[in-house]
Amino acid sequence: MAPLRVLCIHGYRQNGSSFREKTGALRKLLKKQVELVYLSAPHSVQQAPDKENGSCPGVGGDEDQRGWWFSDVQARSFSAQQQCEESLGLDESLTTVREAVKVQGPFDGILGFSQGAAFVAMVCSLQEQKLEPEFNFRFAILVAGFRSACKEHQTFYSTPLLIPSLHVFGLEDRVIPDNMSRELLPSFQDPQVLTHPGGHFVPAASAHRQTYQDFLKKF
Repeated sequence: MAPLRVLCIHGYRQNGSSFREKTGALRKLLKKQVELVYLSAPHSVQQAPDKENGSCPGVGGDEDQRGWWFSDVQARSFSAQQQCEESLGLDESLTTVREAVKVQGPFDGILGFSQGAAFVAMVCSLQEQKLEPEFNFRFAILVAGFRSACKEHQTFYSTPLLIPSLHVFGLEDRVIPDNMSRELLPSFQDPQVLTHPGGHFVPAASAHRQTYQDFLKKF
C-alpha cells in the first residue's frame, strides 16, 4: 500500500527544514506508513535569543525563523497566551497551504506542531465550513496544539469538527502547557489523545508507535 501523504506545519520560529530535522525520529518510526512533506510559513519572524536552549538562533537550523500569524499586529510577534482582537498574516498562510495542496498534493492528512497545530485546527474548520474547496484532508494530527486567544479566530471553534484527529501533548510542556492543549479537544468530535511525559516536542519513542499506527491505519 502506498504510504499516506501528510503535510507538516511547523511551530513558531521554525521553518520546514528545521522541523524536518526535529522530526527525524517520527519519520523513522512511521516510515512504512507515511510520507511527510514539510511546508514553511510565509512570514519571517524577527530573531530573538532562544530562551529554550539558552542560545542564539542559528543553532539547529532555525536561522530562517517563520510564523503562521502574529498576535501582536504592531510588533509582528506572537505569543500563544496573548489575548488580541485581531491578528496579522493568516490569509497569506492559508494561501501558502492552498498552493502546497495544488503543487505538491494531494495529501491524505495534515500534521501541525505548536502554533502549526493551532493553525491546522483553523485549516480543518475552514475545510468543514466548505470555505476552502482545495482542502481535502482526511485526518489531522495536532502536537502541542491550543485554541487561539485572538477574538477574530473564535469562529473556528463554533462547532466541533468531524475530521478524525489525534492530539499529542507533553505533560511537562512549559511552552504550551497541557491544559492549553486540552482546551482544544472539545473543538473536535471524538478526538484521540496521546500524552507523553516530556516537554515541547513531537514524541516518537517506540512506546508511542502503536498509538500513531492505530490512528493512521484507519485511512
